[in-house]
Amino acid sequence: MATTAANSQGSKSKSKSAKSTTRRTRRTNRRDPLAVTLLKRDHREVEGWFDEYEQLENEAEKLALFNQIALALKVHTRIEEEIFYPESRGEVEDDMLDEAYVEHDGAKKLIAEIEAMKPSDEFYDAKVKVLGEYIKHHVKEEEQPGGIFAQAKKGEDDLDAMGERLKARKEELMAEMGAKAN
Repeated sequence: MATTAANSQGSKSKSKSAKSTTRRTRRTNRRDPLAVTLLKRDHREVEGWFDEYEQLENEAEKLALFNQIALALKVHTRIEEEIFYPESRGEVEDDMLDEAYVEHDGAKKLIAEIEAMKPSDEFYDAKVKVLGEYIKHHVKEEEQPGGIFAQAKKGEDDLDAMGERLKARKEELMAEMGAKAN
């Protein structure tokens, strides 16, 4: 009996995880298109890493995790700037996209400052914290009702096909930039 219960529980969790790849939104109960799903997944991953960073005390671990965060953010901003934003222009309000580019620029500058430092340097942790808050604000702008993602989803673009392009470009950049980081 216990084996049967365990097996049925195992199959339930498998089907649950299979369903999680087709995320449904709370408001519409419709699946997010692939482009939005991939970008949101990146957001959640980096948010988790910033939370994890807050708990670290070891300088080597801080440096390793920051380097992971920096690589993910660099790749994410590139795919948004090369594919998502340009292809969403006309669907998304110009001022929102313009602000997103400026926010990316600010994040890139702060990342470069942190990369030039060591975890033992004054303000290192403070700069990582501010970067995390900056990213959290940017994510909110993209994901909020009426935000960039919501506007893009209302447009004419095929966001599933765009998602495939985002995914392929991300893989290229991770291979290229990840190799440089090692």
